[in-house]
Amino acid sequence: MINGVLLDLSGVIYEGDHALPGAVDAVARLRAAGLPVRFLTNTTRSSKRVLLERLRSLGLDVAADELFTPAAAARAWIEGRGLSLHLLIHPDLEDDFLGLGGGKGAAVVVGDAGRAFTYDTMNRAFRALAGGADFLALATNRTFEDEDGELSLDAGAFVAALEYATRRQAVVLGKPSEAFFSAATRSAGCPAAQAAMVGDDAEMDVAGALAAGLGHGILVRTGKYRHGAETVVDPRPTAVVDDMAAAADWILQRRAS
Repeated sequence: MINGVLLDLSGVIYEGDHALPGAVDAVARLRAAGLPVRFLTNTTRSSKRVLLERLRSLGLDVAADELFTPAAAARAWIEGRGLSLHLLIHPDLEDDFLGLGGGKGAAVVVGDAGRAFTYDTMNRAFRALAGGADFLALATNRTFEDEDGELSLDAGAFVAALEYATRRQAVVLGKPSEAFFSAATRSAGCPAAQAAMVGDDAEMDVAGALAAGLGHGILVRTGKYRHGAETVVDPRPTAVVDDMAAAADWILQRRAS
């Protein structure tokens, strides 16, 4: 029985600047069936405002409170503790942190900084962490599908380097954090056990959702998916389907009455 749906964005709904075939219609069909839909992304190279604009340009009218991003979770963490900031993120994400800072404590926030990952920026983050700053990782994905269609190194390796150097473990704010999934299911008014997560990342999206208590994890063979990805994660996906349209079909066959 499925009462709510969580959807990844890149590789599931769109690639680059275009929607994947059938994806927009699939979301419309889920909503028409009365299923609450929430969108969860580990993308940390675009601000929430830009992501919302992209979705709307593709024909998806998504409200701000329907889109869950690691940067928004980090902002809430920092505001709740009154911390100052040390950002190691992509320049295009800085808008999501405007107006923060000035607290007594500090937080190092690590996202996919792209070319901003250099020895100097990593070492400055290391020194801030060694000085006692909170350690926040927006995500720990291993790879992402780049503009050329190939896989590229994601933020996880850089987070792991700082964890190794500091002998500390980062607080992960995006997928596969249980708190991240829980915030989305609460927003949808859906018990976790009655929710389905659809993603192209077998580890972060699907196994992460199942480990967090969601009832169903559906892996699509689009985006960053590579053959056999479902065989190297635990828990295994509930289902592996071709694309978002097929995922919607699968969900609608199992939706609650």
